Amino acid sequence: MSRSEDRWVRPYFSKYRKPLVAALFLGVVTYVAATMLMFESGYAISATGERPEGGVLTVFIPIVIVQVCALGKPVTHYFERLFSHDWVFRMTSDMRRRLYDVIERNAVRMRGTHRTGDYLGYIAEDIGHVQNLYLRTIFPTVIAWLVYALLIAALGLFDIRFALAMALILAATCVLLPLASMLVNRARIERRKSLRSSLYGDLADNVLGATDWVFSGRSGECQGRTQAAAAQERAVQASLNRYERGNNLVLSIVFAIGVCVVLVWAGGGLGYDPGIEANYIAAFALGFFPLIDAFTPLSPALTQVNIYRDTIDRLNALPPEELRRDCGKTPASADMHVDGVGFSYPGTERLVLNQVSLHIPAGQKVAILGRSGSGKSTLASLIRGEYAPDTGSVCIGGVPTFELSDALTQYIGVIQQNPYLFNKTLRDNLKLGNPEATDEQVLDALERVHLGGLVAGLPDGLDTMVDEAGKRFSGGERHRIAIARILLANTPVVLLDEPTVGLDPITEQALLETLFETCADRTLIMITHHLQGADMFDRIVFIEDGALAMDGSPAHLAATEERYRNLLAFDRGL
Repeated sequence: MSRSEDRWVRPYFSKYRKPLVAALFLGVVTYVAATMLMFESGYAISATGERPEGGVLTVFIPIVIVQVCALGKPVTHYFERLFSHDWVFRMTSDMRRRLYDVIERNAVRMRGTHRTGDYLGYIAEDIGHVQNLYLRTIFPTVIAWLVYALLIAALGLFDIRFALAMALILAATCVLLPLASMLVNRARIERRKSLRSSLYGDLADNVLGATDWVFSGRSGECQGRTQAAAAQERAVQASLNRYERGNNLVLSIVFAIGVCVVLVWAGGGLGYDPGIEANYIAAFALGFFPLIDAFTPLSPALTQVNIYRDTIDRLNALPPEELRRDCGKTPASADMHVDGVGFSYPGTERLVLNQVSLHIPAGQKVAILGRSGSGKSTLASLIRGEYAPDTGSVCIGGVPTFELSDALTQYIGVIQQNPYLFNKTLRDNLKLGNPEATDEQVLDALERVHLGGLVAGLPDGLDTMVDEAGKRFSGGERHRIAIARILLANTPVVLLDEPTVGLDPITEQALLETLFETCADRTLIMITHHLQGADMFDRIVFIEDGALAMDGSPAHLAATEERYRNLLAFDRGL
């Protein structure tokens, strides 16, 4: 992927350029202060063992420098962490917001290519990887290389040959070992990433299908598969840990060699007369040790590069968040126009809808029927603005629904097959459609859907917790609560996608009567699979193989369409 195509990493370098530069500068200053602290401490300790030839200042000045560096090191280290973590947390917060926005706007579009576990992987893994990319790879690497360059330049002021020798020794810690770690562990890292992603996907599937596993008597097999996959992931992690321990041993040996070379050079053992006191032998040797902390993180940091590359590719493969911006237009009415719509799902060539045209005037009650796979639910998705049609248009009040984006919720209210109630109070669930609704309005909406008595019998009234997924209430009650939520939202169009699936005939009929009673002045579009309550609608539309097969009032179809009469008789068990 080219740099210009990256939407998830590079833009933040320019957006937060100043705190990034400040964090890097403070990181370098921290190591400089630590090195000077040890350097001056070594000199001061050696100098106090002999009579100073230059007077008391010879010892006093190094002691003052030690005190300054001792105070400066933790202060600069604190501010370096403050700047770097503040920047990264701001960046990842913005990134998570963008990720939620992309997933929310494109969830239906991504349904065919992404599992629930993939979404968990994006949220739990990928954003964390990008956060670590900055904190554990970019920052340590850049700081270590800057310290490396400053160190070699400083040593070059004393002896160019010694500077070159140290450049070669430290190059092993800055370049060779990190590169070797990246190459050797590439396959392991990719294997661990693959196993972990698979675990997220499989675990999500197993949790969602836990009931089926239990009732099929195969819950043990389900657990065994998950445990086996987790064991494979742990085995890969164990091999990475073994390599890291070996790498640390090699680093320790390299650093030991570096310390020995410094001692030999400072003592004049490399054929160079430094022309300085013996006090500097300890100073140079001790000054080398803080540098170990700068170079040690490089190998683990670059080992993770393959994870970061895969993560960044996955994030950049997501649809751009700008895909659906509100066009800013306002529908002139609640009329729905579906004109010559053709549509096929991304990645497929089969036309799900083919030249479908409908005009639904404001206030009309329409039932859209068809067998599974006929295209009726796809038409509902187009009305909800989840997709843009390949050909034709779907408009409300003259504005394409896809272009309205989030503003569409002001015009179309949706009731799904299984309305979801959050584990919050009943009031919070009802005010989801209108956060500004008063308690009087909430109670009035509940009365209109015939739940006033139910609420009066709850232990805490509107403050009663509905329990997870609304399990406190029956299926019919959850549907009525969803209708009350739509009433509070006060949208001119109400779209129902298979709202009575799973309800018994009596509850289904009662729910339909409530719908027509409460939505008498609104457009009502119901996607359904059978003809329960068909006579209550103004219009019946049949979709078959992606095209309109029948369209008319119930009375007209009953008089002119034998097929409709047969379907009606079959649906009623006649």
